[in-house]
Amino acid sequence: MAVRRCLLEMGWGADLHGGDYTKAATRAVQNALQHVSLGFPGVIGKSGTDLILDVTIGVAEPGKVDKQAIANLFPYGRQKNITVVKGGLDIPGDRPTDFCAVANAAVILSLDV
Repeated sequence: MAVRRCLLEMGWGADLHGGDYTKAATRAVQNALQHVSLGFPGVIGKSGTDLILDVTIGVAEPGKVDKQAIANLFPYGRQKNITVVKGGLDIPGDRPTDFCAVANAAVILSLDV
């Protein structure tokens, strides 16, 4: 058997005033998932529990993203690999402590076929 990529979906999200990178990352992943309806695993005798998830998220401060919170967004998958890298965008607000945190997400779903 070989692990084969079956789906790649991109998304973006923002926390407009709190500068919460986990919230921005969560919204980016949810944005990506809004475009996905998985019917194909059943066609080849697999199910959502067989999926291997590889999620890459870009934010300005990767260490401030709760990876477990991101993994918990997926109700399926036998393996969940969450990677957070430097990227995204911080947009200053009107006050020194106020900024918009923007995250980008790439969600890859694979199967061992």
